[in-house]
Amino acid sequence: MISLYDPFEGMQFGLGRCFLTGQPVGPADTVPVFADWLQATYHLAERPVYLLDHSQTTYQALRLPVAPALRPRLAALEAEIEAAAQQGPAALRALPPARLWQWLGKMFYGIFAAELVQQQQPLIKPLYPLAENAQLLQRFRAFFQLLQGLRVPTDYADFVPGSVFVLEVDDQYEAPVFEYDDDLNTLVFSIKLGRSVLVATLVDIGFIGQAMRQVYADAQRPLHPAQVAEFKARTYYAAYLLAAVPDIYPRRPGPLDPLDVELVLDALVDDVTATIFNPWDNLAYAHTLTGLWPRWSLTEELIMRNPFQPLSLLYDAAEQPQPAAAAAEQLAVLAYSG
Repeated sequence: MISLYDPFEGMQFGLGRCFLTGQPVGPADTVPVFADWLQATYHLAERPVYLLDHSQTTYQALRLPVAPALRPRLAALEAEIEAAAQQGPAALRALPPARLWQWLGKMFYGIFAAELVQQQQPLIKPLYPLAENAQLLQRFRAFFQLLQGLRVPTDYADFVPGSVFVLEVDDQYEAPVFEYDDDLNTLVFSIKLGRSVLVATLVDIGFIGQAMRQVYADAQRPLHPAQVAEFKARTYYAAYLLAAVPDIYPRRPGPLDPLDVELVLDALVDDVTATIFNPWDNLAYAHTLTGLWPRWSLTEELIMRNPFQPLSLLYDAAEQPQPAAAAAEQLAVLAYSG
């Protein structure tokens, strides 16, 4: 069985060591965090990326060190996602969830590593000092063990490493062609590729996907961009409420495992005595929603006019899924009424 690398021992981040194996690599042995095809398709190379300490870099400058032997595996993953992305949301939904998770997880880790390198600067005061937050460190360690599936053919035994949702944006409404956002504190990541929006919670082993399965089913239609933002708010807040941190156990493949895998990862959560989700709080959710609705000037006060039922654009007053056009009309009425 392969020996799993743990970069959190000694906080080994930055260039010089393969981000998946820890072996020394040369300065030219890197891959872009945001793949070349993404940079070319959406003209990203020179666009700025802002880090938590308010410093600035560019998409093309964000790179991960990688052992040359792993380049073909990462290239194959990028080619698989690129082909699906060109076809649209349905093709992305048809991909194995673990492959989408690995692709999103690689980008999330690349941004996270850049943040940590910045935090190691002597004059920087970290916003999320990882070494001082035991639970956050535990979550990142679990996430990184799951991400080791990028190294070799891996089977996530009877679970998905995280919850990945693919949404479709109704393109008759104005919205950026490309955008991404993340939250390092809750390990969530979202990226918009034209009409497709991928939203992922990266270390919940599917709990959030189960909790949101009805909302996700109701969202399988072209959505207004503000409806997409609401779905993201529900997902991000669920990640905030998630209290359980999985224990990940690597093992050798057994006779009942797939023949072509080299690594099997098992996940365990004590769901008998442990709490999976902390209690929902409408006001805290409204705060999350406000942060994702600034484009439409929907204030927290407006969202909480009914304190027992925060404003929704995904659902109408009868709590039925509503189409994008109805959401647009609702937004117009809210703008007029103030």
